Amino acid sequence: MKIKKKILIIGGTGFIGSNLAEKCIKKNLTVFSLSKSKPKKIRKIKSVKYLLCNFNNYSNLEKKLIKFKFDYVVNCGGYVEQNKSKKKLYNMHYKGSVNLYNFFKDKNLKAFIQIGSSSEYGDSDIPNKEENLCKPNDSYGIYKYKSTKFLIDKYKKKNFPITVLRFYQLYGPMQDFNRFIPQLIKASICKEKFSTSKGKQYRDFLHINDAIIAIFKSIKSAKSKGEIFNIGLGKTIQLKKILALVKKKNKYLDPVYGKIKIRRGEKMLLFPSIKKAKKFINWSPKISIEKGINLTNQYYLNLFCGGNL
Repeated sequence: MKIKKKILIIGGTGFIGSNLAEKCIKKNLTVFSLSKSKPKKIRKIKSVKYLLCNFNNYSNLEKKLIKFKFDYVVNCGGYVEQNKSKKKLYNMHYKGSVNLYNFFKDKNLKAFIQIGSSSEYGDSDIPNKEENLCKPNDSYGIYKYKSTKFLIDKYKKKNFPITVLRFYQLYGPMQDFNRFIPQLIKASICKEKFSTSKGKQYRDFLHINDAIIAIFKSIKSAKSKGEIFNIGLGKTIQLKKILALVKKKNKYLDPVYGKIKIRRGEKMLLFPSIKKAKKFINWSPKISIEKGINLTNQYYLNLFCGGNL
């Protein structure tokens, strides 16, 4: 009988982690999630083994994981909010990554996937390219980049099987309502006013299913080890156009333009080059923004209205 491979998802109760866990179950993997808290009801998956632990405490991490043997680890843990204190961001992103390395460095992992961020580039040139000099301009980006440098160094010196995936703006099922697209769709479905900026920013949005495929391809590919990949749609869409797509789909939207101010230092244009991911791991996005918005909108329609307005 073939032994099922085991995957540990750090932050398996979050948006990325829950979607990844769901797809891993379908691929017949044994899935463990490690996070500080239990999953929300909407994200709880029956076959997942949930472990509770704050991974920026090494002693607790060791006690929680010592009896298990994993084939793969995906680190999508930590805060996504950039307004957290420097200490919290340092502990969750940098210290947490260091602890994970120290625990797994001699465990013969087949792959360790680190979820990075476009924020690591900061004021780098557009389109962002992996070889660009990173100039992060906030604490979130700084500690994400510090984690990347630490782990890539461990590949070079110790052959640790790390791959870093820098995701751009992800969206899709099970995302919290503190993110742009879920907020927008909820306002449209529930006929609420939607506070927004003037909507002139151009951003790269990637559906979560494409992001999960990039994780699986990175796990399988020998060429991915020690590499950093940008994972995004590879082209931009203006925020105003996304509002128009949602309005067309639900026949309603009441935006209050200019209510939310542009953040200091916020770029009006942000997107990556994804040529390296295409070349090394044979990955490219398959879901257009129009299709992705339709899929996501249907998910929230089912959530709020049983599938119909």
